[in-house]
Amino acid sequence: MDETTLKQYLADDPPTVVPLSIKPHFDALSQQEKKYAHYISRASFAGTRINLRQCSPESEGIFDFILALHSSCNGDWKKLQAEAKLSDDDLRHFLSYAAQFIGNLGNYKSFGDSKFIPRLAPSSIEALAKTSAAADKLWQSVKDDLYESTPVSKMHLGYPDQGHVSAYYLDSPENPITTEEITITSDFIKETGLMPENTRLRKTREGDFELLIASATSSPAVRDLKESEWTLSGKLQGKKLRLCYGDHHVEMGKIAEALSEAKEQALNSVQKDMHAEYIKAFHDGSMAAHLDSQRKWIKDIQPAVEQNIGFIETYRDPHGIRGEWEGFVAMVNKERTRAFTKLVESAPGNVSKLPWPAAFEKDKFLSPDFTSLEVLSFGSSGIPAGINIPNYDSVRQNEGFKNVSLGNVLSAAAPKEPTPFIRSEDQELWDKYKDDAFEVQVGLHELLGHGCGKLLQETEPGSYNFDINNPPVSPLDGKPVTKWYKPGETWGTVFGGMGPSYEECRAESVAMSLCPDYTILQIFGFGDGKEDVNGKAGDILFICYLQMARAGLAALQFWDPASRKWGQAHMQARFAILQVFLEAGTEFCELKYTKEDASDLNIHLDRNKIESHGRPAINKFLQKLQVYKATADLEAGKALYEGVTHVNEFYASKLRPEVLRQAKPRKVFVQANTFLVGDDVTLKEYDATPEGLIQSFVDRDYV
Repeated sequence: MDETTLKQYLADDPPTVVPLSIKPHFDALSQQEKKYAHYISRASFAGTRINLRQCSPESEGIFDFILALHSSCNGDWKKLQAEAKLSDDDLRHFLSYAAQFIGNLGNYKSFGDSKFIPRLAPSSIEALAKTSAAADKLWQSVKDDLYESTPVSKMHLGYPDQGHVSAYYLDSPENPITTEEITITSDFIKETGLMPENTRLRKTREGDFELLIASATSSPAVRDLKESEWTLSGKLQGKKLRLCYGDHHVEMGKIAEALSEAKEQALNSVQKDMHAEYIKAFHDGSMAAHLDSQRKWIKDIQPAVEQNIGFIETYRDPHGIRGEWEGFVAMVNKERTRAFTKLVESAPGNVSKLPWPAAFEKDKFLSPDFTSLEVLSFGSSGIPAGINIPNYDSVRQNEGFKNVSLGNVLSAAAPKEPTPFIRSEDQELWDKYKDDAFEVQVGLHELLGHGCGKLLQETEPGSYNFDINNPPVSPLDGKPVTKWYKPGETWGTVFGGMGPSYEECRAESVAMSLCPDYTILQIFGFGDGKEDVNGKAGDILFICYLQMARAGLAALQFWDPASRKWGQAHMQARFAILQVFLEAGTEFCELKYTKEDASDLNIHLDRNKIESHGRPAINKFLQKLQVYKATADLEAGKALYEGVTHVNEFYASKLRPEVLRQAKPRKVFVQANTFLVGDDVTLKEYDATPEGLIQSFVDRDYV
């Protein structure tokens, strides 16, 4: 790899380490609530090693190496520096790498799925390792993979036979697994009715396949299927597929145990029933039990302590069906929740403003619980600003869902400095309202974006959720639809790996479609509900659109020129929306620069043309996204989405280098820990430094 290319894969120097402040909200809890939160926090972080194993084969070893170095010096990194005879720069580079690694729970970025490697020479880390026999042994096992940068395809997560790395698909060097085999076995698993979120797939040396199911036991009492082995046909004629329980068994046992304690501290009967299902799900590996836990979870309305846990998001699996471990526990911010409650109450009326006929919308909007939360613990490779779950279509479409906005994630501040690609005349307004605008975007994205839109389904043979004799008329061509989801098909199984990004684009587009509505901005506390382009609500609207345009440009960082593929679902979605803005006309949105190297690149967006140009363009695009999704039209949806997210040579060669040059490190969060001392739960917060971040993980007792 040439030096210019390698530079983009170097670890952030320094990473942006910020505190996830929680103390006032935690202190306000009762003793029972604190205990309940404590045990769920323990369960969430008990999945840390699962996250590491889901990232890359070497990630768990690197994690242990960092902890071993900390143990050898008891956190006195200056002492270790002196023993290893390291320069101040080398120590800083190592701690920066360690902080970014721990903040992402792996050596691939949780946002972008690209590898990062240390800025100091291998010999310098070797010198650190030599100060401890335990650390040196771990170093010898990971040093080659830690620095490996060829071929460049291995610097990205994805399908193994395309040269990428994936810890969801395991094999032997003698018999590597192929994308076709992943597809065939995944389709077969779907037909059995087994849910794949808590699985990994392994191809044996003999060419058979083992579906590894996360559970505390290898012989569960509760099984989602009676069968445990099949003989495949077709292109895999004669090959076996076996279910193998007990993947991550140590961690799953700890999770189930901690949730048993949480169940004892549950604050109501719904929570007790929910935790009973969680325990079955994690002890026995039952996704059916996890599905039931989510049915109960949506009925636990605005609890003082909110939580969710399981194999949730499928972004990191290149096939888009296997979930990453995630667990969180948080406290409700009652003041901000009041605004979101008003948004929920107004949701049915606002959904009707979206650009599709009633036949493409749910018969009844399932009003969710929408709360603003302050996060105590979030155990996963990254922390989002908002969440809309559960992801199960059967629950979301027919029973309901919840939305949460994570307040202390939104407000965690990095040092203020000029924002790349924002004009100097827009910077003051950007700094003043970017957090408010982002909260509007997140709220509309999560509640209305993910919560709206009907899937036209043949729910079982001969039974439909629409009038088959008089099918809905598509607003795209004025003709009755001819496609819909067949029995057993879901949004995820039909749209596959493209699905997560497509859905994020649809939700972001809903936010862009509705934020120009001044009555909605009033709900968030901005303006009086009347159009005022130059008032505060108009300022918020302008920054909403400018923020999306800037995110779409910054997204080029997450596109890989070697594979010509996107590495992050949300950023691909935002690039698509930038293209929609640009196609609305240069008088509305334009990327401008005067220097040959585009080093003065910035975004010109006319706030006075959002209503006349921006919103109509988004509505036209959003209408297509929804109709193709509703009708299971993968062919049309794929053509639309791949077309609008295609990166041409102008973007790849002219703009992307400047985007990389000005890229700012993403935030990594230092989270507090709780400890049970006698009958009391105490909270410990940490310095927002690499050393503080490492110490917070040491205190969680992973060794």
